Amino acid sequence: MNDNKTPVISVNNLGKVFSTDEVETHALSNISFDIYQNDYVSFSGPSGCGKSTLLTILGLLDQASSGQYHLDGKLVTELSKTEQAKVRGAQIGFIFQNFNLIGDMSVEDNVSLPLNYLGLSRKEQKERTMKALESVSMAHRAKHYPSQLSGGQQQRVAIARAIAGQPKIILADEPTGNLDSENGEAVMAILEKLHSEGATICMVTHDPRYAEAASRTIHLLDGKQVDSHPATA
Repeated sequence: MNDNKTPVISVNNLGKVFSTDEVETHALSNISFDIYQNDYVSFSGPSGCGKSTLLTILGLLDQASSGQYHLDGKLVTELSKTEQAKVRGAQIGFIFQNFNLIGDMSVEDNVSLPLNYLGLSRKEQKERTMKALESVSMAHRAKHYPSQLSGGQQQRVAIARAIAGQPKIILADEPTGNLDSENGEAVMAILEKLHSEGATICMVTHDPRYAEAASRTIHLLDGKQVDSHPATA
């Protein structure tokens, strides 16, 4: 049991509906859970069950259609998009399956880009960028471009970008999905290290081996939460 009294993430009856002229698709229905500081939670379930949709809502990259989402005690579902962007930049690091690096920017510039919105001096941006790259063993590639890197190296850079702002929460959407097993294991080792250093991690994964790395698993099926339990050893 977690000793922290206030969850860093709390969702209550969260729902997401995608509408077209003729069809309503309920991507999420009545999702409720709490996540506490330094938790390591995996969201599992078959393709199309709503895992990635849920993660984008938690990351304030999309809006829920119904329900409430409290982030660090603040009801973020009622904030404007500008206010949500500020909260996201200050508290959340997002790791994408497809890396989402900007091709015509160097590794260093990719990692420092989110720091532009935190009001940091250029010196502090540089220090945080290089520290983040060093933590994933990519500082020696700071002047390279994404096209000059392997998939595993690009994902390391993406992780550096996610952690450079020193967020409380790291959201990882299939972080090993486009990697071979060796690079996948390396990325998971980095996430485990971040967790050991105090980060709260929420991860979507299809791979049961990696889901078991989490301390708790929340299962989704057809947009509904079917159970939540500690991961087995």
